[in-house]
Amino acid sequence: MSDPVLLNNVDHHDLRIRADYGAELGDAVNQMTVFAPEFEALSREYPIVFRRDAAGAFRAVALLGFAHDENLYLNGHEWDARAIPALVARGPFSIGVPKAGEAGEPMIHIALDHPRISVDQGHRVFLDHGGNAPYLDHVAAMLRMIYAGTQIGPAMITAFDDAGLLEATTLQLESPDGRRFVIPDCWTISQSRFAALDGAQLAQLHQGDFLRCAVWLMSSLGNLSSLLDRKLARDGGS
Repeated sequence: MSDPVLLNNVDHHDLRIRADYGAELGDAVNQMTVFAPEFEALSREYPIVFRRDAAGAFRAVALLGFAHDENLYLNGHEWDARAIPALVARGPFSIGVPKAGEAGEPMIHIALDHPRISVDQGHRVFLDHGGNAPYLDHVAAMLRMIYAGTQIGPAMITAFDDAGLLEATTLQLESPDGRRFVIPDCWTISQSRFAALDGAQLAQLHQGDFLRCAVWLMSSLGNLSSLLDRKLARDGGS
């Protein structure tokens, strides 16, 4: 994919963004990076865990399936969930930030070869007179969420680590027919360690606004059973 370019209402006035979903649009993935500002909404739909990236840094991911390229929330050209991760909802747009030492502020950019871009279907980006269409305002909100999440993410991980809450685990689920589904290399918030936190530790987490993030992460694991139900329904099992 080519480098994103700065979005403007002259060169990109007639662009539309496809509103559907599908494997051909890059949605066939079994996990998606998510960010703290969206934990509350996403925790009602997806299991959220931490995993390490190629550089060894922690990142939060919503689990979407068990097998490679398996998105169990993808139903044809629809995404079957009440909340959609910001990295999906942003479409072909991204935040461009000035290089270190350069003046300026974050600006919206667009990848012109992204498969969601169209000229005859989907959401309009700009209105006839050049103003932002409602869809672009929605995208801007998603980008602000992502940008805020990238800024606070490292501090959140440090806070969880300092409190001794991060716990390495392998998630294992078993279906009624005896099949086992294993999700390795996960890190979760330890419920037992969380319950043992003293007042000072709780206050420290609350001060950084990470206490409720921990609660949302723990509660999100209740969606693992729903994820298994989706898998069994997709496979025609019970």
